[in-house]
Amino acid sequence: MIPVTRFAPSPTGLLHVGNAYSALCCQHWAEQHNARLLLRIEDIDFTRCRDEYTEAMIEDLRWLGLKWAETPVRQSLHTAHYSEAIIRLRQQGLIYPCFCTRRSIVLEWERMGVAPHADDPTADYPGICRNMDHQLQEQRMTDEPFAWRLDIAKATALLDKPLFWQEENGNSHKIEVDHDVVIGRKDIGFSYHLAVVVDDALAGITHVIRGQDLEDSSSIQRLLQHLLGLPAPKYIHHPLLLDQNGVRLAKRNHATTLKSLRHMGVDAEKLRSFLLSQHQPRWPFGPDDENRILPVLGISA
Repeated sequence: MIPVTRFAPSPTGLLHVGNAYSALCCQHWAEQHNARLLLRIEDIDFTRCRDEYTEAMIEDLRWLGLKWAETPVRQSLHTAHYSEAIIRLRQQGLIYPCFCTRRSIVLEWERMGVAPHADDPTADYPGICRNMDHQLQEQRMTDEPFAWRLDIAKATALLDKPLFWQEENGNSHKIEVDHDVVIGRKDIGFSYHLAVVVDDALAGITHVIRGQDLEDSSSIQRLLQHLLGLPAPKYIHHPLLLDQNGVRLAKRNHATTLKSLRHMGVDAEKLRSFLLSQHQPRWPFGPDDENRILPVLGISA
């Protein structure tokens, strides 16, 4: 069987060098394993995704030298499949509507006298809506916005043996999910977790290559694959590209964009070699550090 992997960016802004590093990791692995590399545009978040960013991403990736096997797939075309998955989970009694706001979750933690996750008090969920009367659920669903949450206790109770997700190198990790995860968002209908497992199955993805920041997602995604009867790909979590201060590059931190590098006159081949040549990938330049970037990565006269 021919291996299949994918690069799956979200068009919520311009691609930066951290995205480029991840894309190159996908392509490098595909070349080494004679695999097919697909490009998937993860654009279901209509509140943040823009068509102009999709067009810019494809232009940047072509300049970078990324080669994908087929026409790029847009996640927004698959919403019917996500709805089917929601219906299936609901029929199994594994999800419930959650009407909570961020504030109501924080207040519940305070009432319980429990310290939630320090970075985001809503990252854990205290189960406010879990055991709501069914008639009340139906009544509120007609008038109020709600999310779908997966009842982790019910879902794991269905397992007749421990469930694991696997790395490409053979290592196995027992799934660990400690709270009821949102799989259907109030605003856009579907969560990242639900969409990616459905899309990976539709595309026949055998290997998921992504950054270490998404490793914690593997347990919930493996559980969803099991509950929905979907195949389980193997995972590779590559190191994150860090800036000169050791901080992960991200859009919110104004990381250097590929568009700006193209306009500076950076050579795409030199950029590819630079990014893939480091054991611990670093980007030692600032967003507008043209005077230092061009001597290293600029097109030779």
